[in-house]
Amino acid sequence: MASPRIEDLAASFRRHLRAAGKAEGTLRLYGQSIRFFCDWLTERGRPTTLDELTRHAIAAWLADLAERVDIETVRTRLRGMRRFCRWLEAEGEVDTAPTSGVEMPKPSEKPVRVLTDEELAALLKVCQVPRGRAGQFDRRIFDGRRDEVMLRLLADCGVRVSELAALTLGDLDQDREIAYVMGKGSRPRAVPYGARTGQAVDRYVRIRGAHRRAATTDRLLLGERGPMSPDGIRWRLEVLGQAAGVDGLHPHALRHTAAHRWLAAGGQERDLMHIMGWRSDSMLQVYARSTAVERAHAAHRRLGLGDRL
Repeated sequence: MASPRIEDLAASFRRHLRAAGKAEGTLRLYGQSIRFFCDWLTERGRPTTLDELTRHAIAAWLADLAERVDIETVRTRLRGMRRFCRWLEAEGEVDTAPTSGVEMPKPSEKPVRVLTDEELAALLKVCQVPRGRAGQFDRRIFDGRRDEVMLRLLADCGVRVSELAALTLGDLDQDREIAYVMGKGSRPRAVPYGARTGQAVDRYVRIRGAHRRAATTDRLLLGERGPMSPDGIRWRLEVLGQAAGVDGLHPHALRHTAAHRWLAAGGQERDLMHIMGWRSDSMLQVYARSTAVERAHAAHRRLGLGDRL
């Protein structure tokens, strides 16, 4: 009997995840792990069949991957493959999950990118444009107001880029200054934002109605052709970063910045978990560890113990 094709089993695995209510982002990440492993096999002239899915092959693939990408990507690929292999074992396709015995690489200690107050100010300044003529739709003003809302919601609320892209007008309670977002695993949560973010939202919503696509969608952020996608937001952030002289600007840098600013201001870790949509302490530890040194230095300056000697 011929060994089943990994691609066919991956399709069944995807249907299983859908039935379990897993988020599209989760399906995509798991699918990437399987597809990239199959690509690795193909590059070496090996068939993409189940009998090639062995512990030694997976370990060799990850070792090769580690030479080309950062350790967090390797960890993500292994997590996806582990989930797939556990499903294969549960379905009776294999006796033992092929990932059994493959150790998870230790997470990187590399500091996470956190924006300074000066960089945030520079980004917001780029969004400011001269006033246009009353009663006329000015694309520059629209883009500026939209970009400010985009930056403020990311840096103030720490929402994920996928959550930001999915926001609708109805998801915003402007009077209470709360955004209702749908997080990973289709888990909703209410995220508060500050008065300045609320002001930016109000100014943008007022001009949004004049956009030629406004009547066809209730999505909050609009681009030239309609609702902005996560990739569209990422691209726009790169443009803003280049204009403001802020290198390496991406949505996750703003999410890390939001978490750092919360913790540095003395915010409670459990409250941060709720706002960020984390269900385990592991993600909190990643974010807290990445900025612990800077917070410790700030605390030292604040306490001024040396000045009391």
